[in-house]
Amino acid sequence: MADQLATEIINKIKAHAETGGDEITLDTELTALGIHSLELTEIIFDLEEEFGIEIEMNTVDAWANLKNVGDMVEAVRGLIAQKV
Repeated sequence: MADQLATEIINKIKAHAETGGDEITLDTELTALGIHSLELTEIIFDLEEEFGIEIEMNTVDAWANLKNVGDMVEAVRGLIAQKV
């Protein structure tokens, strides 16, 4: 079950995903959603704006570190925690 942060991130991902109505969970692979470098960049910009964080990684690093939705949630959660 996703918490509030995870739900918000999943909603941002849904805006860019090619899900066909499939449910997105923390275990959902980003590539399975049709998310490629351009979409990932747009999602990262959305998350930075929404949560007031700065994600300092280029697309190659992002793909190496973010395999599924849960990876993205934990990365954002960590950056939010650093702000406090």
